[in-house]
Formats: sequence, structure tokens, C-alpha cells
Amino acid sequence: MRVTALAAHFEMSLNAVSKHIKVLEEAGLVTRRTLGREHFIAAELEPLRLTESWFAQLKSIWDLRLAALENLLVSKDERDDRA
Repeated sequence: MRVTALAAHFEMSLNAVSKHIKVLEEAGLVTRRTLGREHFIAAELEPLRLTESWFAQLKSIWDLRLAALENLLVSKDERDDRA
């Protein structure tokens, strides 16, 4: 997509959009191709897929930890109720 077409979707200046795109480029999330005076931006989805996978792994770890905490709290409440 052209930078100007991309910028049309946002309520900010073309210069501000360009600065945001530069940050995304540095992060490896987009690539820029220049033809003459026109700049074309393409999304790089692989880094986002890797991030999504990493978050999924973290979520499963936290799900296990929170389930263990819940079991501990439930068993403590049951022991307190019997006492």
C-alpha cells in the first residue's frame, strides 16, 4: 500500500504516519519499497506470528499456575469449613 493511501485512514499528518512507519520498519514489522517518489509499505506478519506463539505459551503457563492457585485456595476453604 502506498504511504499516502495508508495515511488517509488516520487522523494525523503524512509526516506523523511516516514516523510511525519508520518505527515499524525498525521493528521489522513492515518493509518499504520505493519506486520513484512513491513509497509502498508491506506488512511482515512472521514477527507477529512469533509473538502470538510466544504469548500463547505464556498463557498456557499462567493458566496452569492460576489453576494450581485456585485449587490451593479451594482446598484451604474446604479445610476451614470443616474446622
